Amino acid sequence: MKKINYICLTVFFIIPFVVDSQSIINTVHNLSVSGPGTIKATSESEICIFCHTPHNSNPASPLWNRQDQGLNYTLYNSSTTQAALGQPDGASFLCLSCHDGTIALGNVLSRATPITFAGGITIMPTGTSNLTTVLSNDHPVSFVYNSALAAADGELNDPATLTGPVKLENSKLQCTSCHDPHQNLFSDFLVATTQNSDLCIFCHDQDYWLNTTHRTSAQTWNGSSPDPWPHSEYTTVAQNACENCHNPHTAGGNLRLMNFAPEENNCLDCHNGNVAAKNIQVQVNKTYRHNVYNYLNVHDPVETPLVSNLHDECTDCHDPHASNPITAAAPYANGFLAGVKGIDQNGAPVNPIQFEYELCYRCHTATPGMPVSPTARQLGQNNVRLEFSTLNPSYHPVTGPGQNPNVPSLIAPLTTSSMIYCTDCHASDGANAPAGPHGSIYPHIMKLQYLTADGTVESASSYALCYSCHSRAEITNENSAFPEHRKHVVEKQIPCNDCHDPHGISNTQGNITNNTNLINFKIGSGGAAPVNGQLKFEDLGLYTGRCFLNCHSKIHNPLGYPN
Repeated sequence: MKKINYICLTVFFIIPFVVDSQSIINTVHNLSVSGPGTIKATSESEICIFCHTPHNSNPASPLWNRQDQGLNYTLYNSSTTQAALGQPDGASFLCLSCHDGTIALGNVLSRATPITFAGGITIMPTGTSNLTTVLSNDHPVSFVYNSALAAADGELNDPATLTGPVKLENSKLQCTSCHDPHQNLFSDFLVATTQNSDLCIFCHDQDYWLNTTHRTSAQTWNGSSPDPWPHSEYTTVAQNACENCHNPHTAGGNLRLMNFAPEENNCLDCHNGNVAAKNIQVQVNKTYRHNVYNYLNVHDPVETPLVSNLHDECTDCHDPHASNPITAAAPYANGFLAGVKGIDQNGAPVNPIQFEYELCYRCHTATPGMPVSPTARQLGQNNVRLEFSTLNPSYHPVTGPGQNPNVPSLIAPLTTSSMIYCTDCHASDGANAPAGPHGSIYPHIMKLQYLTADGTVESASSYALCYSCHSRAEITNENSAFPEHRKHVVEKQIPCNDCHDPHGISNTQGNITNNTNLINFKIGSGGAAPVNGQLKFEDLGLYTGRCFLNCHSKIHNPLGYPN
């Protein structure tokens, strides 16, 4: 039941003041001696005086009892902001008269001397309530939020929909749009709960968000340090939602208000085995990896699909607002890659990608500084997009079924009509490892071992990657369709890599006579060399061909098969 208290404003009249459990009297904004918080006056009994006065107030509404700061603030800024941001004004400017830590809390216009505070406190103590004059790590305020901004941004609700607790002041978003300084119905004087990001989605309408794992997951924290979440009362990924990654005030990473400045830390505080089912952190600490630790503030959400400044960040491959567990079959991108941009097989930008390989092409096709082929070959090529073209004489079937209709070594259910992912070969190693090329103990982030050194003793483990699709029994059988495999790989200890280019041979370099069956000889140290000026393979039909070269001290001039 509510009760009526009376607060004496002058000696001439008394007004009724309605108080209940959510009154300012019961919040830390009651800075009087009766306040419940630790920051309060030593003797001042009036409550409203710290912000308001009925006479001789600052011209700022409403009856403001504090002087202007007279400051310029360092504002939030990022490439993804369409709003015209200016210096704080309106209610936000008033809030900052305490919360920027520059004016004493007891310095009010209606007192000749400042009101003293317990413990000798003068200004707002250092902490999350003291925003300082640097607002670059705080949600922007004092900008016009109108239909034009919503349309330009594309992921904001039209302000006409703000019919609930979030309100604008003269068409501007201010501190008081999210905070009600007079009542603390929710934590931090918020006007709505942050659980499940209810407050955020009044304004923000992120593409894909409704179906993303970060909105729906019931995963919980296992209690191992560090605690990934700011709210102890929220126990699942879904409940923390936006605040799994973002902090609207005093954020660790200014750009897009991330919890941490190093981008990967915003992912790895959950994807370290303590919340998410798969431990990505273990993978990116392996010897061969996409090294997300090497870069800071290089990735930009608005950068072009074809990367011009080579870098690896989690968000280069994953959109945390879109990622979901929906599965797919090659070559289609699965839900973990939802919403990301890439390059298609023709070299054109696409957003979002449809096929997984389009994501890989962001860095592995015509990108300055892109990784080079680890093997020097007769026909050298670093552009992976060209290696996988379906116009090529041969290629592994990443962008389309392969050219060869006769591959007797394929292990069921694979057939010559099958397609595979890049990540069928390049992925984290180990049983139950997470999908994708995060990190591996094997060079080139291989999922399984693929030895390339001359003199390698053939075994199931030496060429485990090849044998995951191609039958070892067929490859090593002297009575197989192509017995030369046994002679070279088993008897002569010549690795698969010496003859076969695992991606493919571009049709701009090779042809269907000399480069079928992924033939593109390794050259240089330990590789093939010309004999009598010739270095080539000739395809003479089904399981028939011949080679002209000097390889491993053996003259082929030519040597053919079958003998």
